[in-house]
Amino acid sequence: MTAVALTIAGSDPSGGAGIQADLKTFGQFGVYGSAVITLLTVQNTQRVSRVETLGADLVSQQIEAVITDIPPHAAKTGALGSSENVEAIASIARSFRFPLVVDPVMISKHGAALMSEDARRALKHLLLPLAFLVTPNIPEAEWLTGMAIESEHDMQIAGERLLNMGCQAALVKGGHREGDAVDVLAIPGDAVSFSGKRIHTTRTHGTGCTYSAAITALLALGFDIRESIRQAKQFVQKAIETAPALGQGHGPVNHFAAID
Repeated sequence: MTAVALTIAGSDPSGGAGIQADLKTFGQFGVYGSAVITLLTVQNTQRVSRVETLGADLVSQQIEAVITDIPPHAAKTGALGSSENVEAIASIARSFRFPLVVDPVMISKHGAALMSEDARRALKHLLLPLAFLVTPNIPEAEWLTGMAIESEHDMQIAGERLLNMGCQAALVKGGHREGDAVDVLAIPGDAVSFSGKRIHTTRTHGTGCTYSAAITALLALGFDIRESIRQAKQFVQKAIETAPALGQGHGPVNHFAAID
């Protein structure tokens, strides 16, 4: 049986983030990738100059076309743009019988808004409760939980708050903190830390997309949540360490990094 993963996200024409990063990551894990586009961007490694969000009806029709013909074994969301898109996706996701990874992408690496304020609220109240796993970085987790996050203990508390909002698991990513890159997984009754070496580089464009896509691919392959995160984190670290020298700004990671 061929494992299938679906990404519902925005397009990055420079190939480092969004659906382009997701599909390359799915492929590297041997998973067939399908993609629903929510928004188009004009961007490269230096800037984002335009964002155009697609209509919710078009997004819904794309999802329905895919899942009724090639049902995925896992799916993820990325940049969704508008509250209408979030509402439409949540409406369909209520019938999903496969794990949904929600990556609450709010701004780009260059600071461009990829989700309106209304869309953020819709994601928090409508989509997050449907998530098997939500994967916020620290600024996203702070917005979702309304608390400041400065320590690993804070990350655990934030994860617990996210669980109370309805998701089954929450991975608070620590890339924005100093020191080792420690992520904290909160699941009911437990918290698990995943530590990685911090790599000082500007070649980190699309890291969050790649991480959540790797987790989604591994879930589609049948791995449990802890093993999926462990392998995905190792992959992302290698992808950063071996990043190609592309672009003049925040360059992409290596989506063809070796998998253990």
